[in-house]
Amino acid sequence: MKSLVLAEKPSVAKELARVLGCGQKQRHHFEGNQYVVTWALGHLVTLAEPEDYDNKYKSWTLEDLPLLPPKMNLKVMKETSQQFRGVAQLCKRQDIKELIIATDAGREGELVARWIMELVHWKKPFKRLWISSQTDKAIKEGFRALKPGRDYDNLYASAVCRAEADWLIGLNMTRALTVKYNAQLAAGRVQTPTLSLLMKREQEIDSFQPQPYWTVSGDLGTFQGSYRQQEGHDGRLWDKANAEAIANRLNAKSARVEKLKTTGKSEPQPLAYDLTELQRDASKRLGFSAKQTSNVLQRLYEQHKLVTYPRTDSRYLTSDMAPTLKGRLESVAVGPYAALARKALRHPLNITRRIVDDSKVTDHHAIIPTEQYVQLGALSNEERKLYDLIVKRFIALFYPVYRYDETSVVLRAGEDALYARGRVQTDLGWKEVYGSDTMSDDEDEEGETKQAEPQQLLPALRMGQKLPIKSAKAKELRTQPPPKYTESALLSIMEKHSLGTPATRADIIEKLLNTDTIERVRGRMVPTGKGKQLIELVVDELRSPELTAEWERELERIARGKGDRGRFMKGIREQAAKWVGEVKVETKEYKPHNLTHSRCPECSKPLMEVKSKRGKTLVCSDRECGYRRAAEPALSNKRCPQCRKKMEIHNGKAGKYAQCRPCNFVEKLDGERSGGGGRKNRQQQERMVQQYSDNVSLGSSLGDALKAALEQKDNK
Repeated sequence: MKSLVLAEKPSVAKELARVLGCGQKQRHHFEGNQYVVTWALGHLVTLAEPEDYDNKYKSWTLEDLPLLPPKMNLKVMKETSQQFRGVAQLCKRQDIKELIIATDAGREGELVARWIMELVHWKKPFKRLWISSQTDKAIKEGFRALKPGRDYDNLYASAVCRAEADWLIGLNMTRALTVKYNAQLAAGRVQTPTLSLLMKREQEIDSFQPQPYWTVSGDLGTFQGSYRQQEGHDGRLWDKANAEAIANRLNAKSARVEKLKTTGKSEPQPLAYDLTELQRDASKRLGFSAKQTSNVLQRLYEQHKLVTYPRTDSRYLTSDMAPTLKGRLESVAVGPYAALARKALRHPLNITRRIVDDSKVTDHHAIIPTEQYVQLGALSNEERKLYDLIVKRFIALFYPVYRYDETSVVLRAGEDALYARGRVQTDLGWKEVYGSDTMSDDEDEEGETKQAEPQQLLPALRMGQKLPIKSAKAKELRTQPPPKYTESALLSIMEKHSLGTPATRADIIEKLLNTDTIERVRGRMVPTGKGKQLIELVVDELRSPELTAEWERELERIARGKGDRGRFMKGIREQAAKWVGEVKVETKEYKPHNLTHSRCPECSKPLMEVKSKRGKTLVCSDRECGYRRAAEPALSNKRCPQCRKKMEIHNGKAGKYAQCRPCNFVEKLDGERSGGGGRKNRQQQERMVQQYSDNVSLGSSLGDALKAALEQKDNK
């Protein structure tokens, strides 16, 4: 009898099969003496669509809403149905005694496996592989300590509630808004409150009225002193005459040292990464999007096996990991990390509660390196950069705290006082790991730029000492509006309001970008005209981060076995019905922000300009019409021999040709005589356009390979 192992992806299944000794490769599985290893392709099973319940729901109408099926059905995804049938056949084999769920160790991974089990009607025993890294050692230990499958029933229940809630809220509200306002308007349980937070920041910026203020500083020769009315005052003066009067009083005076204090201070090591903190750091330091960080991190985890489980919400490690930390440090002691790691290894590791704390770890511990041998040369540029962040943060955990002496001085000049502060570094500590790459953040979790005092060295001073004020100046400044959110700041604010989970926040941001409700403008996240109107049109409660945060907390309670699944879903259904009713009676109007002066050739209504994967497209503003055409010529991968810019593809009387607009250089693409029409010639022209076009999806691995080869040839 054999055990059937279900992995989430083919690449993971291949590695599990190798470690488990399953050397026989079949179309849908690997087989060995003890195990049969198969795989999903992400989700093989999903919630049924409205038209699966009744064909009439293919047409979107307000009268059919809300859609609230009494029981949510499942269906096999069409595009991966072959693999599902392969898995289903394996489940029916008489020599299979049990199933081992080896999908990702989290809520979504549990859902992938359980939905498959539900559709194949699995009745035999099942167990759970729960590991935090993909190394051979972790896999072997995990299979020696398999968990009872039923231990994760609550996690599965939470996953089902999350999926059904997203379907009921997202589908009903998207259909209601889209039909009501005849525009593609997408709303959702998490994405809409996130958009609402961005809009709130936009409103704060728009309503902001800058105010002038003044600061006064005095030049004391080797350092600067700043005027303060008293200790704790921020130095801002709101009256110009008062500021200038203070500057005049201080000018050419002498100041006496009234207070002098030196305090030893320290900064502890930064905590290890969870996913959200790593996405924030990669955004600030590397310019990575949250989604890019997730994708690169997944490759480091699955393909290279260099880091532990990515989708974690904890920044601490568990006590059972403490004996492994020395080995992990030894494994990363290569290349630029060799000297740093070896220095930490010279002494017994100081493992404090800042590193190990069981009470602050739920399903998975913080993201740290594995004990896998590192080949830095095997990593791509972006993998290398992200791995660098993780390794340095890990090594820094075992370095001493950063220490410095801070000296503050108050200098009295008649009725006025100047304040100065300076620091002297006494122990570089963990900052040695980062060298010149400082760890100071330039913005807080709200996206506000921190006002840091200028770093200056103070000379040796003594109480009562007099110093001449060489000059004093009043400087005019203006209050600044709160900044637009960077992606890093948006992740922080989503975390603060419990919107989504570390595993889903990047996808939520990408969904908002892909539906054209927000856009990236110079590294900042900004609502589009469509997004601004959408927030005005959705019901008030759906905009509220508080309600969504309450739902997320309840989902977490269900996962812990403390929540009420039935009551949660009853509340979701009631909200969906209530909100659809509110949309139906709403009297507001939607005015597309992207209307052009062009008219639809089929119905004469204005065309809208929308962004798509193929570039800008003109789409009829009437959804029922469906007319669309490219708004700009497709770009080819052929480059102009004069300016080396990519040329546009055009269709002329002589067939397809490439043209460089700036140089007016023209080159035929088909290589045929300019005459010649006919079906064969048109097909050949189409093939050439596909081969050379950036904006046309070839839709096959053969096409992708051909396109890549042409690009490579062109670059040469």
